[in-house]
Amino acid sequence: MASGLKRNIQEIYAAGHMPMNGSGYGMPHNGSQIMPMKQDLGEYMHQTPMDPNANQDVKKSRLDTQPKQDPSRVLHLRNIPQQLSESEVLFLGLAFGMLKNVLFLRSKNQAFLEFETLNDAQQMVTHFNQTTSTFNGKKIFVQFSNHQELNTDPNNSNNLAAKSALNEALNLWHTAKQGGKNTVLRATILNMIYPVTLDVLNQIFSKFGQLLKIITFNKNDKFQALIQMKDSQSAQNAKQALQGQNIYNGCCTLQIEFSKLLSLEVRFNNDKSRDFTNLLLPTGEGMQGGPNDVCQYGMNGNQMNPYGNQSIIGAPPNFMQAVQAAANQMPFGAQNSSGQNMGFQGGFNFGQMNNMMPQSQQNQMNQYQQGQQMQNQGQYGTPVLLVSNLNEEFVNPDALFTLFGVYGDVVRVKILFNKKDSALINFANAQQASTAQANLDRIKLWSKQIRVFPSKHLTVQMPKDGQPDAGLTKDFTNSPLHRFKKPGSKNFNNIFPPSATLHLSNIPQNVTEQQLKEIFGRYGTIKGFKFFQKDRKMALCQMSSIEEATHALILTHNYQLADNMHLRVTFSKATI
Repeated sequence: MASGLKRNIQEIYAAGHMPMNGSGYGMPHNGSQIMPMKQDLGEYMHQTPMDPNANQDVKKSRLDTQPKQDPSRVLHLRNIPQQLSESEVLFLGLAFGMLKNVLFLRSKNQAFLEFETLNDAQQMVTHFNQTTSTFNGKKIFVQFSNHQELNTDPNNSNNLAAKSALNEALNLWHTAKQGGKNTVLRATILNMIYPVTLDVLNQIFSKFGQLLKIITFNKNDKFQALIQMKDSQSAQNAKQALQGQNIYNGCCTLQIEFSKLLSLEVRFNNDKSRDFTNLLLPTGEGMQGGPNDVCQYGMNGNQMNPYGNQSIIGAPPNFMQAVQAAANQMPFGAQNSSGQNMGFQGGFNFGQMNNMMPQSQQNQMNQYQQGQQMQNQGQYGTPVLLVSNLNEEFVNPDALFTLFGVYGDVVRVKILFNKKDSALINFANAQQASTAQANLDRIKLWSKQIRVFPSKHLTVQMPKDGQPDAGLTKDFTNSPLHRFKKPGSKNFNNIFPPSATLHLSNIPQNVTEQQLKEIFGRYGTIKGFKFFQKDRKMALCQMSSIEEATHALILTHNYQLADNMHLRVTFSKATI
């Protein structure tokens, strides 16, 4: 056996993957019967002349538990999760630079990546040695290989498949970066009774072609998404099949149009945005998935856990088969992820999806939707929030109306008669209530940390005539201070979590900085103040803490500065 081959076998096992015995067979960790290695690198690599010092080299490396390896353009990856596809393994390397060659050992959960430059390889080793990033709970180990290049056998079928995977990954990588005209779709969900998540959209749109990136957001009080497909044909297929159709019976209607963007720039991989060609993006602070688990999802809706996707669109299975049928009947001949034409012909009415299921599956879907509606009532099903741990000394309906009104139109507020540290907040709709809960739960208000939960109530009732209330319940239905009543209002684009910086607007021209500082200085220490250069009707005022800013917002919003000029105050994402 050639020295290069023995060195490579030792390389695989010396790092602790499986101990070696003297015979060259893998020895299981549990002490069970020794099994011969069914596969080594000999069938993948060109054979080199025998080195008379090979045995000495191998013995030396066995004695060295932590051999020092010289930098190399070839990296050895171990402990690769089975759920990670070959393309996704390649994307890990492409995050650091261009790849020249690859060798996969899927049965051993290992791979070898050859970079074009040594610097790119060094960056990848440094990154994986200095971070605790995990992939579906498993850490991938990356080290320099003993080989300076991968001289693989071009006639080996596995090497041919690996080369094809590398070419496809490079193509997707460049396509994701460059984009193209009519490859990005904007999807708006109307009448969203059931939750529609990024993963739901991923599963639906990926049936029409390779999906590269998704960004979801709320705009104009509607859930929207930007979806970048591999090519314009896939985007056209999805748009034609899905435009105006309901994801669920009678609700969650898809409104789809082409975006003017050529490509998307994704900063985080989480429940709000995802770049399927860059698995190393952080999840972002406070997002689902945790800061260390940088990859939980595969491409095209394949979740990287063995328990399957639990989103509504994924159950029952025949529902997604109906979505697939929509893609199958596209007149354009949709392409799969390998670029092969699927040859589907004919039109399709997406409204026929339920009719394509057996009656038992239709009943199962309806029952599932009803159960899911109850399960998600707290998130989307009720417009009423329960707020607890309020400071009884300061709380009143107007203060709660102003604070919670930053995130939606509050129609009624009720402070509980027998528990005055708790209140019910009734919003115009459930989505506004959900936004308020996400932003105000656990904030500090009047020296106490409040808690915000969905209420079991669907509305707040006004007290009956003669029933004692002591002014604890108030109706704000006709209040002129609602921020979101006007369709298309800019306020929909300026919803931010509580912060120490306040955004002031509707300021009269004759009001000075000193006057505004005197007003806000009553509620805390002002750390910074500045007018907008292009519009002096607006300004930023930075308080010394979020609690002070929250208190100031409650007491200064709608503050009268002139005869017909009332100050408008909200939280800002900026700092001074």
